[in-house]
Amino acid sequence: MRYTLITGASSGIGYELASVFARNHHNLILVARSEDILSGLKKELEKTFNVQVEVISADLSLVGAAQNLFNAVQAKKLTVDCLVNNAGFGDHGVFLAAKLTKITEMIHLNITTLTELTHLFLPQMVQNKFGQILNVASTAAFQPGPLMTVYYATKAYVLFFSEGLYEELKGTGVTVTALCPGPTESGFQAAAGIKNIALFDTLKIPSSKAVAEYGYIAMNRGQAVAVHGVMNRLMSSTVGLLPRSLARQFVMKLQESKVKN
Repeated sequence: MRYTLITGASSGIGYELASVFARNHHNLILVARSEDILSGLKKELEKTFNVQVEVISADLSLVGAAQNLFNAVQAKKLTVDCLVNNAGFGDHGVFLAAKLTKITEMIHLNITTLTELTHLFLPQMVQNKFGQILNVASTAAFQPGPLMTVYYATKAYVLFFSEGLYEELKGTGVTVTALCPGPTESGFQAAAGIKNIALFDTLKIPSSKAVAEYGYIAMNRGQAVAVHGVMNRLMSSTVGLLPRSLARQFVMKLQESKVKN
C-alpha cells in the first residue's frame, strides 16, 4: 500500500494539503510536532474520506530528524510514492538582532531536512518508476528579502533545488514541483512576527485551502514551478527585470512595520 508523506501537517497549508490528498484517495503519513493535533486530523480524515492515516510526531528542525523519520517509516513497512516537504518557518526582523539558534533551526528545517528527506525517499520512487515530490517554496524565492533575509534565502534554495532535480529526473517517472505561494492566511505570519507590515495591506491574501488545492493540481500536472495567484505570477516573472537595487528596496518597503517599536 502506497502513502503520501506530508511534513508540517498540523496547521496552515500543510493541514489543508492533508485534506486535499485524502479527498483524492491518498493514504497519508502526517508529520509535525503536535501529536494531539495530528491524532485529531487522523480521525477526521479516516472517517470522512475512508483512507488510512499514520501520524508521526517529530521536530524536523533537529539534526538527524530526517533520518529518524525515514527509519520510522521503514519500520512500519510503508511505501512513500509522494513526498510533500511543507514544513518550514520564517522570522521577521533585522538579521543582526535575530537569535542564532533560531536562524540555524530555520536553515536546518527549510533546507537541510527537506534535502535529506528527498534524498532518502527518492531512490525507491526511481526504482518503482513512479513518484511525486511537492516542495513548498514561496514567492520569496524570486528576490532578496531584507527584514526576512534568511527566510527568503532558504526559499530560493528550495526553488532552485526543485528545478534542478526536476530536470535530472526527466524520464524516471518521478516529478518535482516547487509550490510558490505568496502571503497566505495561516499561522505562519504570527509565528514569524509579520502581522503588522505593509505587505499584508497591499495584497489580497488567499486561504491555505486555495493554495493547497492549487499545489495538488500543479503537482499532478507535473509542473516544475507553480506560483499561486495571478498577481504573484506577474510579480515573480517581472521582478527579474528590475535593477537588483530597486528589487531589494521594494521588498524592504513592503516589509517595514507600520508601527515603529
